[in-house]
Formats: sequence, structure tokens, C-alpha cells
Amino acid sequence: MSQNIDDLDGLVRKRIRALRIARGLSLADLAARAHLSQSTLSRIENGQRRLALDQLVTLARILDTSLDQLVETAADEVVSHPVVDHGLDSLRWQIRRDPDSLILRRRLTDPPPEPSRMRAHPGHEWMVVLSGTAILLLGERRYRIEANQSAEFPTMLPHAFGSEGGPADVLMIVDNDARRGHREPEAD
Repeated sequence: MSQNIDDLDGLVRKRIRALRIARGLSLADLAARAHLSQSTLSRIENGQRRLALDQLVTLARILDTSLDQLVETAADEVVSHPVVDHGLDSLRWQIRRDPDSLILRRRLTDPPPEPSRMRAHPGHEWMVVLSGTAILLLGERRYRIEANQSAEFPTMLPHAFGSEGGPADVLMIVDNDARRGHREPEAD
């Protein structure tokens, strides 16, 4: 148990220093804002002084983070495995930090459907083309999205996807509302 506490202590100290540097603050700047001496802050960052809860709360506030984020430990599960959706020829992953959003990898093999088949639903989507060329029909517009290009749009606009000139692999992030729009279309 002592090892776990020491590991957490070292992690918190590294986070304080990393956040200070990322915010462009010198030791003197952060120490002044936290009402600490520069040497005290230096000893906190270097593990030569005990971490006090009141100081952690103050430092977290100044560094624009929460105490929870400052002391959270690494997740046990770092690697996640996709769920295969054969009906949509896609893979999907749940985002642990944002369980309402979803990551989808889809292979688009057909041209986009006729505009009359476009769908609209609540939500927001972001997509990047990994390979090939994707076509996005969005409202009255047609977008050609090539490898390494991305698109972001509200899904209340009628939209549909397809490929051009062969298969296109896309990676999408969809919010909770947009997830419902990525189920198998109902038969007419």
C-alpha cells in the first residue's frame, strides 16, 4: 500500500510541474499566486516537502484543474477492444471518459444514396477519412473528403455518406444523440 501512495504522490508532483509549465507559469509566478514561497513550491514539485491538502486545492484551482483530476490514478484498462457491427461494416469503441460518445470506424463501399434517402437526427458528428475518398451529402451540399481531411457537422442537417472511386475508411466520433442515427436504417 505504501508503494501505491508513493506512486500517487510522485504522479501528483509531476502533474503540478507539467501543468505549471503548460500554463506558462514560472515557479515564482505560481508560488506568488498560491501564497507560497518559491522554495516551498520547488520542494513540493521535487518531493522534498509533504503535500498538504489545502495547498493541493489551491494549486489545482490556480492551474485550472480539479483536485480529482490532479490526484486521479491511471486507469487499469488502457487498451479497449472494438465491437464489430457486421451490418454496417464497422467497428465501434466506447470512450471511457465520455461514455455518451462513441468512436466508429466504417468502411464505405457504395456511392452516397439519393438525396431523398438522407437522414437527420439530433446530435453532432466529427469524421476523418483514413483512406480513400468519402462523399458527404449535407443538406443541399456535396463534400468530397480525401484521406487525412476531416468534417464536423450538426446531424440535424439531412446527411448521408458514401465513397468515390473505391472503398473509403473513415473514423467518426459521434455524441450520444447522434449515436441513435448510426443504427441500421429501418426498412421502408
